[in-house]
Amino acid sequence: MKEEYKAYAFALTGVTIFAMTLPATRLAVADLPPLSVTLGRGLIAGLLAAAFLAVRRAPLPRGQDLGGLAMVFLCLVLGFPLFSSLAMQGLPAAHGAVVLGILPLITAVAATLFKGERLNGRFWLWACAGAGLVIGYVLHDFGLLSFAEGDLFLLLSVLCAGVGYAFSGDLARRIGGLEAIAWALLLALPPMAGAFIWTAEGADWRQAGLPALSAFAYLGVFSQFLGFYFWNRAMAMGGIARIGQVQLLQLFITLAGSALLLGERIGAATLIFALSVAWTVLQGRRAMAGSQRS
Repeated sequence: MKEEYKAYAFALTGVTIFAMTLPATRLAVADLPPLSVTLGRGLIAGLLAAAFLAVRRAPLPRGQDLGGLAMVFLCLVLGFPLFSSLAMQGLPAAHGAVVLGILPLITAVAATLFKGERLNGRFWLWACAGAGLVIGYVLHDFGLLSFAEGDLFLLLSVLCAGVGYAFSGDLARRIGGLEAIAWALLLALPPMAGAFIWTAEGADWRQAGLPALSAFAYLGVFSQFLGFYFWNRAMAMGGIARIGQVQLLQLFITLAGSALLLGERIGAATLIFALSVAWTVLQGRRAMAGSQRS
């Protein structure tokens, strides 16, 4: 039981770190360009990854893993941070939390499409229900004719994260959970550093306030690197299916962070849609577990 409690403690820490990503991103892009935030957080995490791999003396990845590492970089290091930063320029973090609430279902879909995992019909029904709820929430907030551009970026960020998790999860079984993100960060460090320097003129870092700079540092150190340590270690200790249920809390922690850090008002409709999305994710995960047992 002590190991189980420890696993859940790691999982809750990881989920809390990831849950604060959207509020931190919204703070950062208030004073800094989205591209600078994306490249900068990757650069910070890349330097941490280099130190980790050196201390760990991790063996070099094999050739067969390079394609997966490239996908992790494109989806989790570049795609999700960039699209979520663009979305947070014009949307509340609480709104983004509900849209990203279906990420566990999208991850399972990506695992089916790219990694050959089989899921039963009940899962697909719940996945469609969750997607329908998210669409309904977006239309409730903005109406049919005023669909926010930021929601397109949110959708792309969800797709990137789902595909990235599918590839990183596959890599983690062979080279380790933190190593999967660390090698992707290290391999991408030279081009990320070059691109960051090239685009530095477009960001006036001296005019950025302390909240934006603190949020930027949080994204690089915690969201892009340390969060994966806690989350992957929790799944290794407690099992993917069991620990994965903790991810249901991420939506509500993001809502709390949006209210406390950004002063966003969480209306009744947002809470109702959030609870409904969480319910579809829970039922989808149960259906997914049933298909895996069969």
